[in-house]
Amino acid sequence: MLGKCLDNVRKTMPLVHNITNYVTVNDVANVLLACGGSPIMSDEPEDVQDITAICGGLNINIGTLNKRTIEGMFVAGHKANELGHVVLLDPVGAGASALRTNTAVKLMEELHLDVIRGNISEIKTLALGSGTTKGVDADVADAVTEENLDEAVVFAKEFAKTSGSIAAITGAIDLVSDGQECYVIRNGRPEMGKITGTGCQLSGLMTAFLVANPDQKLKAAAAAVCAMGLAGEIGWNLMQEGDGNSAYRNRIIDAIYHMDMETLDKGAKYEVR
Repeated sequence: MLGKCLDNVRKTMPLVHNITNYVTVNDVANVLLACGGSPIMSDEPEDVQDITAICGGLNINIGTLNKRTIEGMFVAGHKANELGHVVLLDPVGAGASALRTNTAVKLMEELHLDVIRGNISEIKTLALGSGTTKGVDADVADAVTEENLDEAVVFAKEFAKTSGSIAAITGAIDLVSDGQECYVIRNGRPEMGKITGTGCQLSGLMTAFLVANPDQKLKAAAAAVCAMGLAGEIGWNLMQEGDGNSAYRNRIIDAIYHMDMETLDKGAKYEVR
């Protein structure tokens, strides 16, 4: 069951190096602490080799790019690959600008990525070389729905095969595939889209899950998606009169903090295709 993956995070306390965007860096750190992991944030090219060497995983998020951080991403990524560490790419906003798209594509070409986690528009951009991403939100025309689910599962599997990475496509319906199997996940709340950074938090969380479950990376990635979605459900149920999106963000992190393997096993909503 997926709850064991969370239990392994609690037991091993994986150290995760995050090169993430400055909009959500604090939330990524806190969700990693909440799940039992430990975060380090560093994007200075002269610093990242040493930092990533002492960690078990590297989370690369391109949400707020500049030339210095781009260099840091490649330096850290090559070092992580050299050491056999987990590497995750979150191609935030790929398709919204040439710099974002080209950086994400080059990272895919030069690094071995264990997981590529993004919304359907971002993943389509990387797969097809074009896209209509609006900021960091998926284009509604690309939304995964019950009506196009079969085609979306095929796409997820094909992208995983061609990229050589686990594809984690998140949205109203989440898809996580290694090219052979695809987890179809229906956890979460639409209100999570009103909070900046739930996807960024998931990328940090997922990196920790993979580090703690090296022999079950697909299952670990799916478990992280279920855990984040379930936290959104639990957090929403705890909302009080007068609460808004700031309180909801904190309640999601708190739900991760209090989640155990039994809660995740009971609350995870998924099927494998």
